Amino acid sequence: QVQLVESGGGLVQPGGSLRLSCAASSIFFSIYAMGWYRQAPGKQRELVAAITSGGSTNYADSVKGRFTISRDNTKRTVYLQMSSLKAEDTAVYYCNAHGMNRDYWGQGTQVTVSS
Repeated sequence: QVQLVESGGGLVQPGGSLRLSCAASSIFFSIYAMGWYRQAPGKQRELVAAITSGGSTNYADSVKGRFTISRDNTKRTVYLQMSSLKAEDTAVYYCNAHGMNRDYWGQGTQVTVSS
């Protein structure tokens, strides 16, 4: 069982920045692929960014060049640095851990981009 706890969400103006963090409980954190997903009201959950155990990353087209995913295995934490935020980035952001044929999810953190 892996517990994931997100933090760092909040209200930010368009063009602003936020950094999300996701702390994992598992001592096997380093072998998990980690991802950030988001779900806006009335829409399906979508992948925002992912990072493999080896550090390879991929991003949704809508956030390329604006968001950066990273991980610190010593802290068992994955980060999502979000810049140049837009109103359409407003959503609940979820952390995901994938490994050993299992998926784990955090409780989500709200990000609201509004003036």
